[in-house]
Amino acid sequence: MQDRTEQVLEGLGALAFGKVNDAVRLVFCEEVPSPQVLARMNLFNVSSIKRVKGGGVEVQFFDRQKALERLYDYAHAGQNGQTAESLLEALAGSDPDEV
Repeated sequence: MQDRTEQVLEGLGALAFGKVNDAVRLVFCEEVPSPQVLARMNLFNVSSIKRVKGGGVEVQFFDRQKALERLYDYAHAGQNGQTAESLLEALAGSDPDEV
């Protein structure tokens, strides 16, 4: 289970602090890059890509603030001795105040 938790934290960290350079580069490309070039691009923070009418490209990113909130929740959950439970609740998006 520890490995899975570390993977989740790394993923949240990448969403919260990761670079979006490759996604921006993709938006400004004149032509669609080859599959080999696309495979080397870091598009981890991208939630969707679609072509829009008129030839443009729309790129949507995952929400950095939500990722930061989840990391914050996890970091402070350890103080209460409920680290694993709080991480799972944070990832599930359950918030007792949102009823």
